[in-house]
Amino acid sequence: MTPSVPRTRAAAALRMKQIALDNRSRMIRHLRAKLATKRRDLAAIKKEHESNQVALEASHKTIAGLTEIGLSMSKKIERMKTKKQQARESHQECHHKWQARIQAAKDTIQEQHMIIEALVEEKASLLQTIQVLQEANGAPAPFDDEWEEEPEEDPEEEEIEEIPVGEGEIVDE
Repeated sequence: MTPSVPRTRAAAALRMKQIALDNRSRMIRHLRAKLATKRRDLAAIKKEHESNQVALEASHKTIAGLTEIGLSMSKKIERMKTKKQQARESHQECHHKWQARIQAAKDTIQEQHMIIEALVEEKASLLQTIQVLQEANGAPAPFDDEWEEEPEEDPEEEEIEEIPVGEGEIVDE
């Protein structure tokens, strides 16, 4: 039986090596499958990263465009504010000029009223002097204290004749 023992041990050793090789082969297949899964996951992550990168670049471009638009709008708003302020100042200047003109016109009118009152008083004084002189000379008084006013024109006479609707219309042929 001695000759079979080494064979048995050799066979057992071979069998053990075969089992170890089979385990390693299974482990390698398992690791290769894991590696393939990891590669697929990595490829999916890489594609997602690339699409995110493209979206991020587009987002940056959009933000840059919006920023430029915002700056442009800010400049326009500032120009509009400046124009509005200039218009307000111009309006106030015009208002002050008109107020000055109105005041000057009021002053002129007041002066004219004072001159008219003085003339009316002077006329009354002259009429009285004339009457006194005429009475002293015995002549009849040509002036009365009452004024004869001219009758005002009737505003109805100056009305424009209204053309009834429908008369004088142009007819297209």
